[in-house]
Amino acid sequence: MTQPIIETSNLSVYYGRQRGIHDLNLRVEQGEAFGFLGPNGAGKTTTMRVLLDIIRPTAGRAAIFGLDCQKNGVTLRRRIGYIPGELNLYQQLRADEYFDMIARVSGADVGPATRRDLCERLQLDPRRPMHTYSRGNKQKVGLVAAFMRRPDLLILDEPTSGLDPLIQQNVLDLVREARADGRTVLFSSHVLPEVQAVCDRVGIIRDGQIVATERVEQLIKSQLQRLHLRFAQLPPAGALDGDGVTELGRVGDRITFEVRANLNRLLAQAVAYDVLELANDQVTLEEIFMTYYSRNGGARHD
Repeated sequence: MTQPIIETSNLSVYYGRQRGIHDLNLRVEQGEAFGFLGPNGAGKTTTMRVLLDIIRPTAGRAAIFGLDCQKNGVTLRRRIGYIPGELNLYQQLRADEYFDMIARVSGADVGPATRRDLCERLQLDPRRPMHTYSRGNKQKVGLVAAFMRRPDLLILDEPTSGLDPLIQQNVLDLVREARADGRTVLFSSHVLPEVQAVCDRVGIIRDGQIVATERVEQLIKSQLQRLHLRFAQLPPAGALDGDGVTELGRVGDRITFEVRANLNRLLAQAVAYDVLELANDQVTLEEIFMTYYSRNGGARHD
């Protein structure tokens, strides 16, 4: 088995008695875009800050490229492009001056063509002082700074926040291109269609713990389906419910079912009522995500 790019083992962070994350085990492989899902307060940002050695864990271990994050923080950050959920920029600088500073500190060779291309794609004028920028333009500055060095690992915390829809799509294109180049992306968001569009796998975090990790298409396929059946003879209400099958509603001779289990039992029982048509809806990642949070409530700390 190849060495993962990101690996945590029983990682925990406590703020006094308050839990940030607890026994969190995360593994992100080379060249994948990994979606890190959870609402505000679930523990996403805490995890990212530990990976970047911004905060120290209470217990457990975190490693990037096989190196301990706490022992090699400075070295690792030179290979990581990071956009935090809350940007703190040098307001007195112009954006192009800020990019120069980032390149010098990281030791990266960033050609002017690369910066110019990113600024054009994100519709950013880098010659203005950053204190004159809107929230969306400040987000663009953070994105250019994260992507311009072509880092081996991108850690993106809500990267499309504050951007208009066109620029959001351009950001997703940058993520796709990074993945196609063999670079690795940890993509934290609560905008689930974005994660579904660009990520290979997702991890769902609730109350500081990973509750599911799966390939996007497999998670959708295995967790939840919505089936529409048209019958020659309608079964009694609730007759087909049970074992992961729930009747959602009826319109005429059609019944809609939510299925959280293998379809075989439902279909085997349904044929007794002469099934005339069958249709299966595409269930979104957002619907699956909400099932994890509807079971035991939400999360608390980030």
